[in-house]
Amino acid sequence: MTRTCCRLPALLAALLLTFSLAACGGNPAPPAALPTTQLTLAGKSLSVEIAATPEQQARGLMFRESMPPDHGMLFPFPEPRTASFWMRNTPLPLSIAYLDSRGVILEIHDMKPFDERSIRSTSSQVAYALEVHQGWFRRQGITPGDRVLGLPAPGAAN
Repeated sequence: MTRTCCRLPALLAALLLTFSLAACGGNPAPPAALPTTQLTLAGKSLSVEIAATPEQQARGLMFRESMPPDHGMLFPFPEPRTASFWMRNTPLPLSIAYLDSRGVILEIHDMKPFDERSIRSTSSQVAYALEVHQGWFRRQGITPGDRVLGLPAPGAAN
């Protein structure tokens, strides 16, 4: 009986460690729901989640297996800058638009799932980044120079 009593704490500790590692080994728990808003681009409606905090922006659309059509994620920045995004842990093919503080699309780039190369803006005037399903901008006829309506004030969400 002494052997069983001595092994029991070690067995319980091993089981606890196993369950803890299993919980951490998969995808992290889903993030809390982000605020949403409706944007209009060339007369087309787009529902977006707003990733306002540094933590929300770092996670972005990581680990998302799906996203509804006409849906995306908006990243407002506290002040205009050069922006850089990558696709670490992101299985969805996306397109990203970099916007200035007036909501004018400066540039659009396609991004490949799980690609860890940075997609850097050529402009230093990026106030927002907008991620959507890859090809969404093209299918809607949206190009650089078009304006996005309904944006929160730059830096207001941070």
